[in-house]
Amino acid sequence: MKKIILSTAVFTSIAFAGGDVIPMEQISNNDAIMAEIEALKGEVASLKAENAKKPNKTDDKLAKKLKAMNKKINKVRTHDAHDNIKFSMDFRNTLDNLEYTNNKTGEVASNNNLLTSRVLLNMASAPTKKLLFKGQLAAYSNWGAHLNTEDPSLKSWAGSSKSSDTIFRIRQAYFVYSDKLLDGKLPYSFSIGRRQATDGFLANHRENLKDPGSPLAHITNMEVDAAMFKLNTEKFLTNGSFMKFIYGRAHSGGIESIYDVGGYKPYAQKDGDVNENVDLLIALGSLYNNGQYNLMFEDALILNTKGQNTNTLIKSVDAGKANLVALSLQVDGVGDEINDFLDDTILFASAAYSNYMPESGHQLLGSTDDESGKSVWIGATFPDMITDSGRFGIEYNKGSQYWTPMTWAEDSAMGSKVAVRGDAYEAYWNFNLFGEKNLPSQVRYTHEQHDYTPNIRCSGWVAPTPVDIEADDIRLSVSYKY
Repeated sequence: MKKIILSTAVFTSIAFAGGDVIPMEQISNNDAIMAEIEALKGEVASLKAENAKKPNKTDDKLAKKLKAMNKKINKVRTHDAHDNIKFSMDFRNTLDNLEYTNNKTGEVASNNNLLTSRVLLNMASAPTKKLLFKGQLAAYSNWGAHLNTEDPSLKSWAGSSKSSDTIFRIRQAYFVYSDKLLDGKLPYSFSIGRRQATDGFLANHRENLKDPGSPLAHITNMEVDAAMFKLNTEKFLTNGSFMKFIYGRAHSGGIESIYDVGGYKPYAQKDGDVNENVDLLIALGSLYNNGQYNLMFEDALILNTKGQNTNTLIKSVDAGKANLVALSLQVDGVGDEINDFLDDTILFASAAYSNYMPESGHQLLGSTDDESGKSVWIGATFPDMITDSGRFGIEYNKGSQYWTPMTWAEDSAMGSKVAVRGDAYEAYWNFNLFGEKNLPSQVRYTHEQHDYTPNIRCSGWVAPTPVDIEADDIRLSVSYKY
């Protein structure tokens, strides 16, 4: 993808023809760089003229001078490349045709032309070889939306992943420091910030993305503010293996306001059964990856997850813990060079488990007992045989009554199909409009059969009771990426 570079280059030192060195503070714009290059060109021309007069005496001198000047110019260019913030963008427009049918009550609701636009402005910088920063601003709006939508259900981890208003929000902002241990045998990296925790492993296919995000989308599809430590264990364990350990926060409790009206206790709270922080401890990684077979895992522990006090019926309190586990496999290519079609076919399958454990005096998912849920996810993508790089995809999801993953920021107008308590069927066609690689597009159809209360957001106090709701979404989208 091409990058737009917005910067003023700053250089440590630049040598002019006379050999003097100008310190960094004196170089403030690209005009100085051009002046430097012109000066170097002048010296080259002078040396060439001198060489023409005395070719036998100045060949070596000219060669040394040219080598020295090229080295200085390369240093200038290298520094310039690391002294910018590079921007890229993803601008998508989508049309959704939605229909919901409650087969028990006969109620029907529909919207045959939900129009949305989403702008992702990506930022990246690498001041050194070991340090980089990545950020992403997002505006995701319904056509004709208000300038600012005050919706308490939109948490920070979903505000930029659900269409609402035209406000830009921070979707990603984090730095990564990388180095090696044990004489280079154990690469590691450390990161802090708002993580790229959506469109993860397996979800990237339906989102028309070549590369997945970090977590396993089967149990995690929401932004998270976190610290991460990663170890590349390939030289000690199996091919392509790595491990990530993450501490994050999904909800900041005990901050009703910055300053309390009844007393001075900013950013604090009293003891008792109150709205606590919801923290996450996650371990994830690849168990094996040889380029064709990639087996990934994730284990997430949620502390102080929200539920209900059985005595006071207060909602959104620290009600207990939850543990989510997933094991996902992707196979790039069927067989070994049987034919081009099978070589370019991708198969994937995933199994996941959720277990919600309420504390004494509380209930989670409408129960005072531990409740577990299960889910399977299978799919395939393959060449469309129509366009140069287009692909068809088919997927199936099935979840049990208490299946409750952290997928509330999934980019779907009718909610997370991965979190379905019932069955979900999906088919899509990813292609480049007019054959332009900068115009990736998609036609997608999703059908969900909800057998229990739909899991649409973090609602640990909502009991999943039997329902019979069908939901359908026909979606057309076109993006501009640059």
